[in-house]
Amino acid sequence: MQSRVVITCAVTGNQTTPEMTPHLPITPEEIAEACLGAAEAGAAAVHIHVRDPKTGRPSMDIDHYRDVIERIRAKDNQVIINLTTGPGGRFAPDPDDPKVAGPGTTLTRPENRVGHIALLKPDICTLDLNTMNSGKEVVINTPPNIRRMAAVIREARVKPEIELFDSGDISLCRDLVSDGTLEGPILCSIVMGVKYGFRPSPETVLYARGLLPTGAVWTAFGTGHMAFPMVAQSYLAGGHVRVGLEDAVYLAKGVLAPSNAAMVAKARRIIESLGGQIATARQARDMLSLPA
Repeated sequence: MQSRVVITCAVTGNQTTPEMTPHLPITPEEIAEACLGAAEAGAAAVHIHVRDPKTGRPSMDIDHYRDVIERIRAKDNQVIINLTTGPGGRFAPDPDDPKVAGPGTTLTRPENRVGHIALLKPDICTLDLNTMNSGKEVVINTPPNIRRMAAVIREARVKPEIELFDSGDISLCRDLVSDGTLEGPILCSIVMGVKYGFRPSPETVLYARGLLPTGAVWTAFGTGHMAFPMVAQSYLAGGHVRVGLEDAVYLAKGVLAPSNAAMVAKARRIIESLGGQIATARQARDMLSLPA
């Protein structure tokens, strides 16, 4: 068991839509307030996507990221800021000519996907290793492109959090450690519940944990109705935990989560009811070897 458990709150994501819940933060102000509320409830880290304030659609606008960070840091200089680099990897083949990008494609140069990391230098940023079906589209993260993104992240002196969606991603992670692209100890997340990836179950957590590079610091989390069961399972298996409106919109069956903070509070209750203790942001910084 971990001596202290780091709770990460993923406050908005890019797959949850405003139609799913009226409580989804959309504007930079709402996203920042969601992060601050989550931190007050016990989250040591906040995972951040941004959205177009007018449409609510996912965005890659660096100014939105900057706005969110500045609003958070004006009130809290300790919570760990974790920015996504996932957007920009999606390909939707044209129905009549599959080699041509159709509507829904966001695929762009690897350097564009980490441009905000180079400029804003958060504490942590995600680095997805998955190439997989996603709805009617495909998410593409080829090893050469991952290495290009990793180089920018390293130059910015930002700690990557490696996102693992299936066992092949863990094999790739081990190769990236072996060739020096990634430096240990590795920080990683086992993502469960995304269709065509890892299924959320106790067996999956234990199987994936056994494949991780030696010394990896890890979180396992579930999406949808498995979000809270996987809080317990990750803790019991020796991992950290993650919740938030990126991953699920319900606090309990039929009950929409009123906020990200409410989801963090429930995750905290689960951990503490099992005998665990949550890490403060300062403690988490020490645990993850981040600057104080």
